[in-house]
Amino acid sequence: MNGMTRKYAWLGAVLGLSLGAVAAHAQMSQTNTATKKIALSNNYAGNAWRQTMLKDWQTVTAQAVADKRIAAAPTFTTAENQVTEQAQQIQNLILQGYNAIVVDAASPTALNGVIKQACAAGIVVVSYDGIVTEPCAYRVSFDFHKWGEQQADYLASRLNGTGNILEVRGLAGVSVDDAIHQGVVDGIKKHPGMKIVASVNGNWTQTVAQKAVAGVLPTLPKIDGVATQGDDGFGTAQAFKAAGRPTPIIVLGNRYDELKWWSEQAASGYKTTSVSNPPGAVTAAFWVAQQALAGKKMPKDIQVPLLEVKQEDLDAALGKVQPGGVSDILYTVDETVKIVDKK
Repeated sequence: MNGMTRKYAWLGAVLGLSLGAVAAHAQMSQTNTATKKIALSNNYAGNAWRQTMLKDWQTVTAQAVADKRIAAAPTFTTAENQVTEQAQQIQNLILQGYNAIVVDAASPTALNGVIKQACAAGIVVVSYDGIVTEPCAYRVSFDFHKWGEQQADYLASRLNGTGNILEVRGLAGVSVDDAIHQGVVDGIKKHPGMKIVASVNGNWTQTVAQKAVAGVLPTLPKIDGVATQGDDGFGTAQAFKAAGRPTPIIVLGNRYDELKWWSEQAASGYKTTSVSNPPGAVTAAFWVAQQALAGKKMPKDIQVPLLEVKQEDLDAALGKVQPGGVSDILYTVDETVKIVDKK
């Protein structure tokens, strides 16, 4: 190879590396969306997670409006997970001329018709948390099945593969509840000595969970572990306490009252883990909608990481959560695009 050939070979290698770096770098669309309006259609707001989610949305979208990234981003919440009310709500948003709608859906299928209408009208639809199956919509979600399966694996590891498990589920009929439940079931199948002896719906609410668990406890044998879905762990613990029964290993869900209770029990040697989908991921759903309006090409299915608090992280996590709040992460547009473009 002569000097000139070596020069061009070196230059080609450098250009190849540079182009590879550019291709690997997350690409954000800079197209102006200052006149666009994005609405949040939320199916339920009766717990700390949903209240934090709404605050997170308002925090990030208010700044986006101030920065002239969008024109408006109001929230609309239905009463207690009502499918018909949410469908009518989305119909109204279509008529009011919103350019994008982020939907935390009451059902994975029942809203598909109205969502298809929105897409046909040129509206970007991003389903989040409670996702929908309509193909035209984006789905920003979490690996809920893995969440359930990890709980079963954790309980099995703590109980040496043998024990009675109580499952506290969420809102019946919602895709999130179904996915976490199936993960728990599949996880338990891997451990023949483990058995789900009862399952109740806590509706992701401490008071409902406490009442549901209290109602079933008198009929149950010794409970060794409890799989949950968030905003139900403290209520579950209170039900066991009121019944005068030993506290089992309860997998918690990152809420302040759960983490505070855990911290108090830890002083006596109590150990567990806590995991949840951060409510602030709704801000990633917002940026997906904004980037879709800006013309960025994205996959229809986008997964945001779960947030886990381990025993060694407890003090630090509790110190960052306000009473009534949840361990959380808010996303910027850059961070969202990195998640979207991650292979």
